[in-house]
Amino acid sequence: MTVDIDKTAGPEDTPPAGPEAIKAIPVRHYGRYVSAVVAIALLVAVVYAFSQGKINWGAIPDYFFDHRIINGVLKTLLLTVLSMLIGVVGGVLLAVMRLSKNPVTSSIAWFYIWFFRGTPVLVQLVVWFNLGLVFTYINLGPIYKDYWSNFMTPLLTALLGLGLNEAAYMAEICRAGLLSVDEGQTEASHALGMSHSKTLRRIVIPQAMRVIVPPTGNEVINMLKTTSLVAVIQYSELFRVAQDIGQTSGAPAEMLFLAAAWYLLLTSVFSVGQYYLERYYARGSSRTLPATPFQKIKASLLSLGRPRGGTA
Repeated sequence: MTVDIDKTAGPEDTPPAGPEAIKAIPVRHYGRYVSAVVAIALLVAVVYAFSQGKINWGAIPDYFFDHRIINGVLKTLLLTVLSMLIGVVGGVLLAVMRLSKNPVTSSIAWFYIWFFRGTPVLVQLVVWFNLGLVFTYINLGPIYKDYWSNFMTPLLTALLGLGLNEAAYMAEICRAGLLSVDEGQTEASHALGMSHSKTLRRIVIPQAMRVIVPPTGNEVINMLKTTSLVAVIQYSELFRVAQDIGQTSGAPAEMLFLAAAWYLLLTSVFSVGQYYLERYYARGSSRTLPATPFQKIKASLLSLGRPRGGTA
């Protein structure tokens, strides 16, 4: 017996259609638009106010690359690098002394940090410059002997005042970084027969750098700006040179704006270097490294060409 099968299926036999595509509508953030308009309006108002002031803006580009300004910039960079070098080396030594089980060394480190963090750096600079009132001359035996006023030059005064003060702050930064490393790391290295100094160099300090680098970058930028204080001891860095040019050219306010522009330029360069240094030491702490500024810009540009909304 044969059964005829109807090969023509009716509408009720067709498979059900899939769910209708959902059209996603992006949320509109009206607060962002309002805040952007307010920010632009404030910026325009500030620019207009400065444009109406009695300021010779043409003097700024005329002196921006003046050889005296460039020389001041180079001295500012030299002072920043050398002072931070003294601060970092001294900070590491003070941090190790502070964490030492020896009560004498830990007390010396504590007193140093307490003293230099408790007195303004401007006061320290002036004190170093005027120590000739206490020490008439410096006598190092057959090595060196001279009057204190000849020995304590403006550069040496600036290095001592800025570098020794920075060492106190770097000591606390380094101490925080060292304490951030788990004690089990030290115990494991000692169990393997490594000495205390080798454990610090090979195990503790490399891991502590992830904590030390960000605040150290901030200290470098802060040091760059703090170098302007050495103008009081007659050292010809950027701020001092700008003041001198402003007095002779009759454009004191314009030269201050010029110095501010140079400081902004230098701090921007240092900030970029700090970002990539932090990214380098973050390799072992996160699965994916944070995107660089260029990668963020590229992603933003690519997203502009994509259709808004999507399907779910």
